[in-house]
Amino acid sequence: MYEQPRLVCLTSGSAEGGSELTAFDNALRKAGIGDINLIRVSSIVPTGATLAPLPDLPMGALTPCAYAKVVSTTPGQRIAACVGAGWTPQGGVLMEASDVGVTAEEIEARTRAMVEEAMAVRGLEPFELHLATAEHTVESIGAAIAAAVLWT
Repeated sequence: MYEQPRLVCLTSGSAEGGSELTAFDNALRKAGIGDINLIRVSSIVPTGATLAPLPDLPMGALTPCAYAKVVSTTPGQRIAACVGAGWTPQGGVLMEASDVGVTAEEIEARTRAMVEEAMAVRGLEPFELHLATAEHTVESIGAAIAAAVLWT
């Protein structure tokens, strides 16, 4: 049904909205993925895929994606989301984390540790580590997303 993805594109964004859903939608738009249909997938980088900038995606495209998201309605609360890619030419892993009350650095450290563990158990070392992170301080209703889009 699907072609093997050739590109892994990391992106992130954060935003406010009038509701939790519109805050999430606005964060998706800031990340450049607000006009596609995300199909949530587990976290494997296909063999031969390369890391690349996000291409111009057609409106409404069914798009495999591993992502972390967080939404908060607590003004002043810090939220963060991160996706990490462990990459080798043979393939790799994607790991995601999100939380409230954490900094970008804290969520990146958590994500990095998960990528390192997952790559080690697969024997995929050495590897390149790539991270995409969004941190946001909530004004009213805020959302943050970090995503790895898999594209053909």
